[in-house]
Amino acid sequence: MKKNKMVTLTIDSRKLQAEEGLMILDVARDNNIYIPSLCTNEAVEPYGACRLCLVEITTARGRERLVTSCLYPVEEGLTVKTNSERIASVRKVLIQLLMARCPDSEVIQDLAKRLGVETTPFPLEDKNKNKKCILCALCARVCQEVVGVSAISLVNRGVNRQLATPFFEPSEACIGCGSCVYVCPTHAIAMEDTGDKREVRWPHSQMEFKLRKCKVCGSYWIPERQIEHIAQVSGTSPDDYDVCFSCRE
Repeated sequence: MKKNKMVTLTIDSRKLQAEEGLMILDVARDNNIYIPSLCTNEAVEPYGACRLCLVEITTARGRERLVTSCLYPVEEGLTVKTNSERIASVRKVLIQLLMARCPDSEVIQDLAKRLGVETTPFPLEDKNKNKKCILCALCARVCQEVVGVSAISLVNRGVNRQLATPFFEPSEACIGCGSCVYVCPTHAIAMEDTGDKREVRWPHSQMEFKLRKCKVCGSYWIPERQIEHIAQVSGTSPDDYDVCFSCRE
């Protein structure tokens, strides 16, 4: 098996070796170098939505610029500064904008404190509008690329950009799997199981799903719609899901 070429680069004065093609963010994390990021998840390809992972680079040819570290691959002779004055200044404005957009998000507040930012000069959004969504599109991309149903997406443009189901109505495509809940970095999406019902709540819409009851332990464990989807794509029978994973062990 052919090994990937190794390159030598410097991050925050530390000389490192990494496989060619890896992103700066991944190499930094592998070497315990902190770069903030909200929109990255191993389930999907990098997207660069939150911009918080900006770093300052100097190429081997001497070109200097700011790049999103989740999208920029390492290269021979690259020099990276993760927290220069320039980066700190830009990152401060970015987190202040997020603080204004998501005033009730504990995740954003905690990240701001870690970055040394306590207040924002920008007007706060109305807390009653569930302003926790940073429009990173992680949920929509996981729904499309991993689950394969495209039940939610970002709609509208500019300041009116929103995460929603089509026409803000219950989506026929949604299977209630909760993948969007698990990947949301700011907990803007919620899911709750009560009895034989599951409710998924997005910032601007919500849906309810009927859960199947395990024939062994009697617990409700998976939405009927999710069973139908899994059975269809895998060629299995819906009856194969009458027993929950815990009782199968």
